[in-house]
Amino acid sequence: MDREKWYARTPDEVVKFWQTNFTDGLTSAEAKARLDKFGFNQLTEKEKTAWWKRFLVQFQDFMVLVLLGATLISAFLGEYTDAITILLIVLMNAILGFIQEYRAERSLAALKQLASPTARVVRNSMVQQVPAKELVPGDILALEAGDKLAADGRLIEVYNMEVEEAALTGESLPVRKVADRQYSEDAPLGDRKNMVYAGTSIVRGRGRAVVCASGMATEVGHIAGMIQASAEEATPLERRLETLGKWLVWGCLVICCIVVVTGIIKGESLFLMCMAGISLAVAAIPEGLPAIVTVALALGVQRMIKQRAIIRKLPAVETLGCTTVICSDKTGTLTQNAMTVRQIFAGSQIYEITGSGYDIKGSILLNHQEFDYAKDKALEQCLVIGALCNNSSLKQNNVTITGIWRNKNETGWSIEGDPTEGAIVVAAAKADIWQAKLEKTKKRIAEIPFESERRRMSVVYRETDGNSSLYSKGAPDTILELCRYYHTAAGPTSLTQEHIDKINSINEQMSSRALRVLAVAYRRLTPAQAQNPDESLETNLVFAGLVGMIDPPREEVKASIALCREAGIKTVMITGDHKSTAVAIAQELNIYKESQHKALTGKELDAMGEAELDSIVNTVSVYARVSPAHKLRIVQSLKRKGHIVAMTGDGVNDAPAIKEADIGVAMGLTGTDVTKEASAMVLADDNFATIVAAVEEGRGIYDNIRKFIRYLLSCNIGEVLTMFLAALLGLPIPLLPVQILWVNLVTDGLPAMALGIDPNDPNSMRRPPRHPKESVFSRGLIKKIVGRGIQIGLSTLFVFSVVYYSQNDLALARTAAFATLVYCQMFHVFDCRSETYTIFELGFTSNKYLLAAVAFSTSMQLAVMYIPLLSSIFSTVPLSLSEWALVLTVSGWTLILNAFKHVLFGRRPARRAAVPHNR
Repeated sequence: MDREKWYARTPDEVVKFWQTNFTDGLTSAEAKARLDKFGFNQLTEKEKTAWWKRFLVQFQDFMVLVLLGATLISAFLGEYTDAITILLIVLMNAILGFIQEYRAERSLAALKQLASPTARVVRNSMVQQVPAKELVPGDILALEAGDKLAADGRLIEVYNMEVEEAALTGESLPVRKVADRQYSEDAPLGDRKNMVYAGTSIVRGRGRAVVCASGMATEVGHIAGMIQASAEEATPLERRLETLGKWLVWGCLVICCIVVVTGIIKGESLFLMCMAGISLAVAAIPEGLPAIVTVALALGVQRMIKQRAIIRKLPAVETLGCTTVICSDKTGTLTQNAMTVRQIFAGSQIYEITGSGYDIKGSILLNHQEFDYAKDKALEQCLVIGALCNNSSLKQNNVTITGIWRNKNETGWSIEGDPTEGAIVVAAAKADIWQAKLEKTKKRIAEIPFESERRRMSVVYRETDGNSSLYSKGAPDTILELCRYYHTAAGPTSLTQEHIDKINSINEQMSSRALRVLAVAYRRLTPAQAQNPDESLETNLVFAGLVGMIDPPREEVKASIALCREAGIKTVMITGDHKSTAVAIAQELNIYKESQHKALTGKELDAMGEAELDSIVNTVSVYARVSPAHKLRIVQSLKRKGHIVAMTGDGVNDAPAIKEADIGVAMGLTGTDVTKEASAMVLADDNFATIVAAVEEGRGIYDNIRKFIRYLLSCNIGEVLTMFLAALLGLPIPLLPVQILWVNLVTDGLPAMALGIDPNDPNSMRRPPRHPKESVFSRGLIKKIVGRGIQIGLSTLFVFSVVYYSQNDLALARTAAFATLVYCQMFHVFDCRSETYTIFELGFTSNKYLLAAVAFSTSMQLAVMYIPLLSSIFSTVPLSLSEWALVLTVSGWTLILNAFKHVLFGRRPARRAAVPHNR
């Protein structure tokens, strides 16, 4: 017997296999023996790495090792400020990485919280309460409403039991359980109605079950195993920066060695050239790059918090910015997780119900027009039955509201009880029909409860005039079979075949829209019948109507998905619900178009190999009736096809896929702790629209990273080229070691950081996502960097040569070159704000932090030139007005040229990038 497929076996087979007893359960001695064999009913974790080892691992990165080397060099040169700064940067990055790893490990700790601390079991022929961790296979669980399941079990006895399984299966409604049925071995998790699972909760009824799996053998345990098996991968940003760092370091070191050797060959002092080479290496290697990336991401995180998105891992924002596919859970993410009545059929009319969720604001429309529903007797009768044959109650801010205190304009409405019944209560409230108001003249005297075999529920009410009525609701085909009459606005009439055909047609129409349909009916009772009401009275009913409901999409989601599509991002729905329901919601949200997309079920996925799934994964927009393993396969397949995948969800079943995805997005309000801890980002408002804001923020941050990479590298190339060309041309060294270090300090600090907080491009969501393997230098950035670096180097060398040969003063020439190199970079920082527009088109004041940074750096440069104490340290001399004119003209000629263009041609219209079809 396959131990994992108990749902395909009878209760007797399961009880026999586990050598237990229906009524007596296990003995204490047997339970102890099995505990020794199977272990505690708890989740286990992989052996943890010591915290100090995890911390030391943070220093193994190549760029980190280079930065540590730069620290030693700076200290050797006596630049203790630089040394301390670089060391702090390294430590900050190591601490951040350590904290992120620690937070990720908490996902398993959150899974443990799903287990109930105690459980009721039958042992030694008595019901006992034992610690949940001591449950063993073969234990007989005694289950009641309100219990949280502590282990997986096969039901052997059920009394009107319903279990909330949304966190595990994605089902939006409680699942009615059975004990006397078997299912096929390939039945998906959500269809195994004779099973109960750890981490789920019983919302109604009672029963008994044989424990079949405990600890890591449970479904939750399998999820924990998948989380452990998912390897952490570097984000696209981390991979690109690692490659960039290696390229820069080796390139700069080679050029610096050439400069040193060339200078020595030309007759310069060995000590002076070695010092110059070391200084140039320290200046050329952009040790501020990791810090600026961190600052840019951290500031992006702060902006995201204001938009209700909490970033748990800094690179997550950038990764989401290059996302090509968002895999979204349906229930509670795309939908409201609140059943809502959409249509009612009563009399001979179909009524549309507006509004969403449990909010009682909404209207009842006939032919798309509002009407006086108070005078519509057929509709009124239908809603009265729905309100009375109902055990749910409507609350506001967790308080039951009745009478004069009800106010449709207020918020905070919620349902206590079954979501389906709650939806009918809300629909009745929209017509100002309330159970409490009705019960002032009617008193419930009996209830015939819903049973899965009966597929209906009935209640009996006695009115103040002594008359009694039976009200029923249930599956349309079941109720219709019991009806003999048909309710109209004028009252009951005989049920004809024409009526039956119309009812069935309307039922099919509603079902085709993925509405869950219930029928309502009633009959008048004689005093004798009302004395002893039972199932025999559920005949000769008067059919009153059909009520169609659905868990509707969030109102803002449709626009968000449209914006994602415009940005070249595909949205994929992954849900545990039935295929028809999922497709209907997906069509309403414009996720799914029958002519373009496919919809697959978990059973169909099981029949596919990896190659077959990979061949169609780009065309599938809806996955229904899926398990956690299916979600994991989907994400992995998309990644194999080259996509950057974002996975959103709220249930335990989403956690493995969330961790496997390039970026996992958890729901903050309805999400479980497991999902949140496995995720990289949490949406505090459970709003899909927040994801779109995160995408835009991610794109903006990546744009800003490109901006300061462009700035830093072009400036560093200019510095290296100045020294390199001077050595090749046989010129004296144009910059002293201390001057090189100063340039590095005043230009690579505040101005670069100010670029990191540049406002986002308003057109960022009108262009396609970057390719996952796109180089950080793509789209012509390398040409801009090299071209401007050459320009900075030649400009500095030109000023140096002009002043040196015209004045024959080396100190003056070095000062002029020193100032030119700094101010070339100060002008260039404004060009780096956009790869498309000039600073005059963007506006100087749109980034006030950059203006302040440039002003501060300019002031610092003037200080080392005109304050005697500092000028003696940096070997500078004052410049004349003509020399300043030369320096500023050569440094800022591109800015001057752009100013003329702006005056002559004005502002260009915004460009829109072409967005490709979803992949």
